[in-house]
Amino acid sequence: MSRAGGPTRVMPPCRLVVRKDKGPAEVLEFVTAGLEMGQQVVAVAGPTCLKELAASLTENGLRPDTLLRNGRLIFLTAPDCLSQLSRPEEILQRGPLRRTVSVLRWVTDWSWAYADGTQPALIRSYQRRIHGFIRSLTALSLCTVHCERLERGSLLAMLADHRRAARPD
Repeated sequence: MSRAGGPTRVMPPCRLVVRKDKGPAEVLEFVTAGLEMGQQVVAVAGPTCLKELAASLTENGLRPDTLLRNGRLIFLTAPDCLSQLSRPEEILQRGPLRRTVSVLRWVTDWSWAYADGTQPALIRSYQRRIHGFIRSLTALSLCTVHCERLERGSLLAMLADHRRAARPD
């Protein structure tokens, strides 16, 4: 219960999907479900992943160009967008995110970070920043990574890093 006596809204923890295939099946399902319910959906990913997601949405009868224009779908290109997310008040005041939506869906694809050799400590820092921002919005969230080149040890480290980053402080 909140201090005012009403129920406190507890959002589920971020789910991590490790993909062996390049196709964004789980991401597409998560994004489509949100769009069909009228929720605002934010996707943070590398340019290739965002293009694949837009093509998949089109193949499934949605119009990503229209959704992007009317603000129901937001694409943030990583890693360039990460500096914006370190200043949440700025992106909320002048950015495309709407505080008036009841539920926001947030999907982050980390394939770009693991594919380009970004240092694990920097990836964890990015993950903490994004998860902190997501928690402030009480958003439903999904993280994903395409792991074709990750060995078992790296995969286990990535899973542990994600759990730590997604955990509330």
